[in-house]
Formats: sequence, C-alpha cells, structure tokens
Amino acid sequence: MTNHPFRFGVSLFNVDSRSAWRARAREVEDLGYDVLQVADHLGMAAPFPALVAAADVTSIRLGTFVLNAAILSPAYLARDVADVHRLTDARLELGLGAGYVPAEFEAVGVPFGTGGERLGKLEATLAATRTLLAAEADNPLPPIMLGGAGDHMLRLAGREADIFSFSIMAGVMAGVAPEDALARRIQVLREAAGDRFDDVELNLFVAAVGESAEKVDLSIIRQASGLDDAQLTQLPGVLLGSPREIADRLLRYREEFGLSYISVLEPHMAAFAEVIKHLR
Repeated sequence: MTNHPFRFGVSLFNVDSRSAWRARAREVEDLGYDVLQVADHLGMAAPFPALVAAADVTSIRLGTFVLNAAILSPAYLARDVADVHRLTDARLELGLGAGYVPAEFEAVGVPFGTGGERLGKLEATLAATRTLLAAEADNPLPPIMLGGAGDHMLRLAGREADIFSFSIMAGVMAGVAPEDALARRIQVLREAAGDRFDDVELNLFVAAVGESAEKVDLSIIRQASGLDDAQLTQLPGVLLGSPREIADRLLRYREEFGLSYISVLEPHMAAFAEVIKHLR
C-alpha cells in the first residue's frame, strides 16, 4: 500500500462572530491541523465565507466537507469556487457529496429523489463546474474530494476524485466486520481508479475520539447514523484509547488501507490533537 504523508483536518460548525471565528481558526492551526473544513448544512456555518475569513488568519489549507452538490447550480458554484480559490491563495479543497438530509432539499424546493438521482446530479454538477473553471484564464480548479460509502459513489470517485473521504457508514455492511467492510469499499475504489489509485488520497471521517466508550460523546453520529452505541464504537471512524493507542491504530490503517488523511469533528479536535503529536 502506498503511504501518503499524514494530513489532519477538523470540521468546524458555527460562526458566532468575526473575532470568535478567527480565534478558532488560529486554534486549529496551533493544534497542528493541516486543513480547516466546513460542512454544508442549513443551520451551520456558510462554507465559503467562513473559509475566506479563516484564510486571513491561517496558512493551512481550507476545505468544504462536503458541499451538497445535488442542490447546487454549476454556474454559481464555479463562480464561488474560482473566487475562493483566488482569495485563499489556492488553498481550497473542494469537497462534494450527493446530499442526504431530506429537509435541506425541501428548504430549497428541490426533490430529494433517489440515491441514484442525487448521485447523477453530483456527477453532472462536477463535470459542468470543472468545464467552467477550466475556461478561466488562471484555471482556478482546486483538488476535488468526494465523500460517501456506496459503491456508485466509490466508482465515480475512482474516475474523478483527487481525494475520497470514507464516511462513518463505510464500516457498516451486513454480516461483515467493520474493518473488513472498509477494506471491501477501498477495493471497489481501487478497481475503479485503476492505474491512478495511488494518486488518490484516502480520507477517514472520524466522528468521535476518546479514552473509552463511557467518556466519548456519540450523540452527533448516533442521531445521524441511527446506530446504537455498541455498533458505533466498533467502527473505524470512532477512535477509542489513549493518544498513543489511537496513533498506533492510524499507523496500521495507513499501512493496511492507505488511509492517510484524517478528519475529525470540532468537539473532538482537542482530544485528537494529542494523537497528532504521535504522528508527526
């Protein structure tokens, strides 16, 4: 397995004020993270303005993690991506997904549709956005991250992505141990990517970090996944143990699976920063 250097990202949630946001952005960099990320959900921070604001006080990379491409216009997306790319000195990573929250589709007046329909919209949006960005004189095209767990998304990523993020559900497969489920999904990506597989950076979305199941907050992913705590604590994206034990686990993940880019949620960024110290 090709070993990419480790990179670490953290996904921040909300903007309270300019000063507070800038302070948190500086904290992310000071804690040793390589990428500051913002998700795309109504009720949370607007990704592009938040990333531009963070760029003014940090030198790290900045990413959308991930935009709901199924409700986006390629023309508007390309405009925003181009200017954010420029305003951040080409530090943007463009993460795209197919969307999974029905209420967000309803809020913008777009049918939720089937998974296949949403994935088709993502593929079309990505292709059109790339074409529009390629027509710009300065070619402001950032690296593309796709995220998810389904086979169709993995095959699309094998053809198109620079980075693939395995969601928390990548470790869920009926009758299969969580790490084996993840390995099977990586194999789907490998087969789809062919000769370019070694150039695709593999990201693991980490939803929780803590010393033990009793001391970790699983509320966010419990609600999002519908899984119970016993199931959640077995997943590759839930890291339990001492910082050294977790670091050893991630070293094994890189060796066995090629996972080298690790992204955590904001509530766990301080705990995971202790892990980063063992991996630099």
